[in-house]
Amino acid sequence: MSRLIHTLATLTALGLTAGCSSAPGGDEATVAASSKARATVSSDFWVDPAGSAAEQIRIWQQQGRHQDAELLGRIAKEPVAMWPAGEIDPGPLVRTATASAGHEGRTALFVAYDIPHRDCGQHSAGGAADADAYRAWIGKFAQALGDGKALVVLEPDAIAHIADGCTPAEYHQEREQLLGEAITRLKQQPGTKVYLDAGNPSWIKEPQKLVEPLKRAGVERADGFSLNVSNFQTDARTTAYGLELSRALGGKHFVVDTSRNGNGPMEGVWCNPPGRALGTRPTTDTGTAGLDAYLWIKRPGESDGTCEGGPNAGQWWPEYALELARNSKA
Repeated sequence: MSRLIHTLATLTALGLTAGCSSAPGGDEATVAASSKARATVSSDFWVDPAGSAAEQIRIWQQQGRHQDAELLGRIAKEPVAMWPAGEIDPGPLVRTATASAGHEGRTALFVAYDIPHRDCGQHSAGGAADADAYRAWIGKFAQALGDGKALVVLEPDAIAHIADGCTPAEYHQEREQLLGEAITRLKQQPGTKVYLDAGNPSWIKEPQKLVEPLKRAGVERADGFSLNVSNFQTDARTTAYGLELSRALGGKHFVVDTSRNGNGPMEGVWCNPPGRALGTRPTTDTGTAGLDAYLWIKRPGESDGTCEGGPNAGQWWPEYALELARNSKA
């Protein structure tokens, strides 16, 4: 069965300078390229000027790999989600990114990914030690958002792992309660939108199986649900699935991760499949009522796990990023 493997982007990987207003290093060409790229952003979401792709561009320019650096600009110029996963205190990263986004009049995009018993002990295993630790973590996350504009994708896999039985039954009630509490806490921040994750159409093939777990987890208090996080399902298939699930939830809205779905999925390969491409650029102009945004939630170029020659889950893999960029249509 297809599984989602997700980013564990630590403060070290993202850089403590995530909110800096200039490109990393002193290379004038890099600064100019970054400024030009940021000027073409077509969405309302904030672009991290010190992300892994921007740093790789600087390195490749210094090495004379100018064509590869230019291709990687297809990632560096777009807004991608920040994943403060694995951090005891997500506050510094969240606070800095939200403040930087606010200075530009944009929305910061985050993933909250610290639920206890995360990913059923697979590639992205971990999460908070217990319920109280999770409550404290979410509290710090929410507080750091302040009054800024933010969109938070809440706990990829958590509901789908209930629906598929991967998460042991004795944890279901606690998980649903924690998710509901997280939605309530995050929504106390006036500028924050929250989308509770609901897997992807190749995983839980019957969306009706997600309805009750989503309801018990408080999706009615969220702004909607998210789909296709870290997966490769096409826009058409995911949108159709999302609309069906939306109807079952009384018209709840949703967002779709399009970061790597430009060539769709590869049969039988769900972890670092080769030949994939960047998908639809992040935008709130989807043309579909109820579909609030196409987003790059998975950070393109970060590994799904130690498969197909990849590094550990969440680690930057520049050659995979380059392949995604090279295969994309724009």
